[in-house]
Amino acid sequence: MTQADKTDAETSKPSNFLRQIIEADLSKGTYAHRRWSGAPADHKTHQQGDLDPAKIRTRFPPEPNGYLHVGHAKSICLNFGLAKDYGGVCHLRFDDTNPEKEDQRYVDAIIDAVQWLGFDWEANGTTHRYQASDYFDFMYRCAEYLVSNDLAYVDEQSPEDMRINRGDFSTPGKDSPFRGRTIDENLARFRAMRAGELPDGAAVLRAKIDMASPNINLRDPAIYRIRHATHHHTGDRWCIYPMYTFAHPIEDALENITHSICTLEFEDQRPFYDWLLARLEAGGLINTPAPKQYEFARLNLTYVVTSKRKLAQLVNEKHVAGWDDPRMPTIVGLRRRGYTPDAMRLFAERIGVTKSDSWIDYSTLEGCLRDTLDAEAARAMAVLDPIPLHIENWDALMGAGHLEPCTAPVHPHHPERGNRHFNFGADLFIERADYEESPPKGYFRLYPGNSVRLKYGFVVTCVGAERDAAGNITRVIAQVIPDTKSGTPGASSVKVKGVITWVGASDGIKAPVNLYDRLFLDAQPDAGGKDFTAVLNPDSLRVIEAMLEPSLAHAAPGTNFQFERLGYFVSDRETHQPGHPVFNRSVGLKDSWTPGS
Repeated sequence: MTQADKTDAETSKPSNFLRQIIEADLSKGTYAHRRWSGAPADHKTHQQGDLDPAKIRTRFPPEPNGYLHVGHAKSICLNFGLAKDYGGVCHLRFDDTNPEKEDQRYVDAIIDAVQWLGFDWEANGTTHRYQASDYFDFMYRCAEYLVSNDLAYVDEQSPEDMRINRGDFSTPGKDSPFRGRTIDENLARFRAMRAGELPDGAAVLRAKIDMASPNINLRDPAIYRIRHATHHHTGDRWCIYPMYTFAHPIEDALENITHSICTLEFEDQRPFYDWLLARLEAGGLINTPAPKQYEFARLNLTYVVTSKRKLAQLVNEKHVAGWDDPRMPTIVGLRRRGYTPDAMRLFAERIGVTKSDSWIDYSTLEGCLRDTLDAEAARAMAVLDPIPLHIENWDALMGAGHLEPCTAPVHPHHPERGNRHFNFGADLFIERADYEESPPKGYFRLYPGNSVRLKYGFVVTCVGAERDAAGNITRVIAQVIPDTKSGTPGASSVKVKGVITWVGASDGIKAPVNLYDRLFLDAQPDAGGKDFTAVLNPDSLRVIEAMLEPSLAHAAPGTNFQFERLGYFVSDRETHQPGHPVFNRSVGLKDSWTPGS
């Protein structure tokens, strides 16, 4: 690999085994002489094209049968990121080979997720967005090639007999009684499958490899099955569909993929991947050299489940409000929670890429959000557990009903973003926790006789509190110290140890705030096959009515804020309306999580 091949992004990012493989291939020119016809194609068509302008080709190949989650976000960042760093192209490919589970709404959601994360599939004047169903004709051609060369056969055993005869890790498999059919018999039966002459489950096409192989995946794996189902893209044109393990390598080959990056659960499938492509290369059907598959450890994140089946169970059993519930690890849920593309890309970079399974603590994800929002999120004051604060000498000193205008920076490190404006008067709201009748040691907020600064406002001295008949505190009483307004001459003449936030009663707005927390109490909620619904956090959502400063009234949906002293919050994308805000808690200011915190 020459110095000219290295980009700034490559040299600044930590290496990993995938980068080392890619750099070695670039150095050796492994794929330097492959040709590209401008679109996915067979070997003959590609050979009529120019040298491939992409130094590498990767792909992100989701099945459109559900919403993407945080693990997919890692894969998106990895595949698109590597292609960008090494002068390549990443394809977005929909592996839509299972018509009964796929839907256009998932296609649309996946497109939106990839674009939201900051990636696209445009390169060299071409849109590299593809779908497996576009290749069904070529896949069928490959299947007939295998049959014609006695490398595949139609098996009409029952599914149960196939399972038994496959054997297990300690027992070799047994040949199917249909394995010895002639090539002509197999071609006729396979064409009957395609013509719709056989019902679902009556037959499958199997590769003919080795029923005694120690790798069970090489014991004549099924490569086509019968499904009389309408496909969301091809309609009713097909009633046989390729298995994923057959389709995946063919898709990679047609698209000129160089490095096919999968998670570790596909490692045992790699021998079949290589077996199939070697046979198709020998037959002159696909470009050479063929793609290579590489596996990395999938994301295991504490306090999260990522199984699509289990996520669907959470939705269907109404443990959450939907796929975009901010407690869900789906990309749509994380986005509604307030996670940003910058945070997700930083998370993918920090956790890195390895071949060893490990658990990433949820606090790592939260830390990435804090680190990216700190420099960008506008500041605001909010009171989540409000109690009235009355300044009893205000009217006498300032005039009855007087409201003193106060300002604060939108962001303390970006003066160009301007100021927020709100009013200070005789009646305010503070956090209930900011008053203690008998304070513990080291408590510097309001208690009888103590003075604090109300941030951006005045210094006040606590007088005491009023209680109702049941003894509950209903209002805190204080007195303002004159000439202590923040930013005015002499404001610092009175020294105090405590500074608390507040919202004015005159212009503060009431708004619901969703206090989201981790969905599970157990760090590994579904480990060992245990019932993950038994460890759901009963306090994963609390809805409160808060008091907010007036600048928040017209925040656009999906806007991130730091509520000073409290954490990061986002205006809800679904329910927030101008003048009627709704906020979701994204993450606290620091990592101090305990259940119900």
